[in-house]
Amino acid sequence: MYQPFDLTGRTAVVTGGNGGIGLGMARALLASGAQVVIWGSNAAKTEAARAQLAAEGGKVHALVCNVGDEAAVDKAFGESVALLGGRVDACFANAGVSSKKPTPLVEMDYEEFRRVQQINVDGVFFTFRAAARHMVKSGTGGSLVATASTAAIEGAARNSHYGASKGAVTSFCRALAVELARHKIRVNSILPGWIVTDMTARATADEKFTANVMPRIPARRWGAIDDFGGAAVWLASDASSYYTGEQLIIDGGYTKF
Repeated sequence: MYQPFDLTGRTAVVTGGNGGIGLGMARALLASGAQVVIWGSNAAKTEAARAQLAAEGGKVHALVCNVGDEAAVDKAFGESVALLGGRVDACFANAGVSSKKPTPLVEMDYEEFRRVQQINVDGVFFTFRAAARHMVKSGTGGSLVATASTAAIEGAARNSHYGASKGAVTSFCRALAVELARHKIRVNSILPGWIVTDMTARATADEKFTANVMPRIPARRWGAIDDFGGAAVWLASDASSYYTGEQLIIDGGYTKF
């Protein structure tokens, strides 16, 4: 029987795993046999997600961490390694923030630009650096996956700081894929399209926005967080052992139409 998707005995860290796409990823990883640590910046929300996932089955832990804080990330990753029995096989740098509102470049202040970069870019750097140090030292290799966005490859008008952050993430992943391959570490990014999450709730609930965007999605529906479970399991498993440096677009065909 073909069983490369069986993650029994494997371990994973999912930042931003307390909601949205990260929660969908964590759910699927657990269902496939992995032991998982989810990170979140909101303590109550993170514990609620842990309890929800635990009730669904599987061994899941939760840590509070602001991924934009270098010291906090290093501390949380060390704690994650301990919780997972000394080894992290896959690390999903999923935590991110969106813009507060559509803002033209000429009206954007530096504080807002840096807020987005600190979480979306610095957070991936801190997380992947901690994970790579662990994986290189252990010698067992592993999988690093960053959640970017289709904004990385489209013209994100009035959302340029967000698009810039996600474009940086995809470039970072490609560079790391080449650099870390010798250590048997694979590095890829996932580019979601329009997915129903807390972050996109205002947009996807807007009738005018829906009327404009939905006809451009060949699948004719918004994405759901569980649409990312299969990709997470695949990227954490041996089935993707020769897949690295790539951008996996999950958008219902939006960028192709």
